[in-house]
Amino acid sequence: MVYNGWQMGPAIQLSAESPEPLYRQLYSHLKSQILSGHLPDGSRIPATRELCATLGINRTTVSAAYDLLEKDGLIRGHVGRGSFVQNPPKPDTSTISFASSKPAADLFPVKEIQKLLASPQFSTNFEVLLQLGSPFGFAPLRSFLRNKANDDVLITSGCQQALDLLQRAFVQPGDLVFTEDPVYPGLREVFHRGGARLIGLPLAENGLDLNALEFELRRERPRLLLVTPDFQNPTGTTLPLQARRELLRIAQNAGVTVVENAIYRELRYTGAQLPSLRELDQTGTVLHLGSFSKIAFPGLRVGWIFGNEEAIRRLAEAKQWCDLHTDQLSQALLLEFARSGMLENHLRHMIEAGRERLAAAVSAAGQFPLGTRFTRPEGGMSLWVTLPAGIEASRLLNEATAQGVTFLPGSAFSISRRHDSSFRLSFAGLAPARIQQGMSILSKIAARLAEAAPAPEYSQLTAIV
Repeated sequence: MVYNGWQMGPAIQLSAESPEPLYRQLYSHLKSQILSGHLPDGSRIPATRELCATLGINRTTVSAAYDLLEKDGLIRGHVGRGSFVQNPPKPDTSTISFASSKPAADLFPVKEIQKLLASPQFSTNFEVLLQLGSPFGFAPLRSFLRNKANDDVLITSGCQQALDLLQRAFVQPGDLVFTEDPVYPGLREVFHRGGARLIGLPLAENGLDLNALEFELRRERPRLLLVTPDFQNPTGTTLPLQARRELLRIAQNAGVTVVENAIYRELRYTGAQLPSLRELDQTGTVLHLGSFSKIAFPGLRVGWIFGNEEAIRRLAEAKQWCDLHTDQLSQALLLEFARSGMLENHLRHMIEAGRERLAAAVSAAGQFPLGTRFTRPEGGMSLWVTLPAGIEASRLLNEATAQGVTFLPGSAFSISRRHDSSFRLSFAGLAPARIQQGMSILSKIAARLAEAAPAPEYSQLTAIV
């Protein structure tokens, strides 16, 4: 679509009826056009006054969308010339990327998987595995997972589909959903695109702020409360045992269904394992999400939802009309990987490597300038860094990208509050030496930015541990 001489890709469609604000709709559209290449690097985008006149919206709406794009490093304004697209760099072997929360490919037991695929007990079932299956999932895998729980289970195409099915089965357009803020953007976008109204609850030192939860529940009744008690993405925080019990009490008194995202739960490197919300729940209403994607192979896209029989039935009906069923070959492969003991061995290596990588990340974070705060997770894949007052993470990202280091700024995880000075560092996919090298570059850039920023009042800063 061409707007006053500018090529803008597909037509921009904004809806005043959507619960998502117009500026976020415009931001999402332009962001997708930039990332897909429809708006190429270096191309000029319309001035705010021109685009608002074309779309018939307020100029402040366009300005707000452009501000988000600039904070994401996708456009850059030049005084007297306008704003221009700035595509993110294509990944290459020299880039040190803290941007993706995924396991390290160099730890994958590739030879063992190849042998497993060729083994008689697996290959003789190919004709069954290549046929249509049940929307509930591959029966032997469901039985294997149910041995560890009393709940019913639905197999999904990873945790991302589990979130999508929850939105489809339990949330209508306009319904309210509570979640953490900051939060994994894939969760936020699934519910935004389904028309839900999202309220982001702040995180305290150790996970979800329960005082904020109680306050909001006095004002609103959400359909779902989504929480990641173990090694929350992006902060890495973990909810203590007593807080888990209190969260369940608060939610159950309010009649709110709790969704527990537990995909990082097995990646504990130090400290004692805590019972999950599902294990503590006495009512059978908690929905528990798990996945092989973080503990094994993300490319095979196999996850699951534990829940009561009625909830699983509703979710399976939604799944049937989405994709019929999750790929059976992947389900069978991961089942044999787990039953053979290979998963246990692989997870042990993952935890050993993760412990070293987390230690390297936390140690290197101490190089950041005075006034920087960062979390100290006991597991998971990420830690959360907040720069001193006056330094925006988007500025750090722009300079770091030029030096071959990338990460995701706090704005990517925002719902109800701004996180302009914060960013996520995902360390699990990098060797310790690369972590230290990348964070050394980041800390030097941050120190230079701090010198030019107003001096913060350190006595007002609260440490995050």
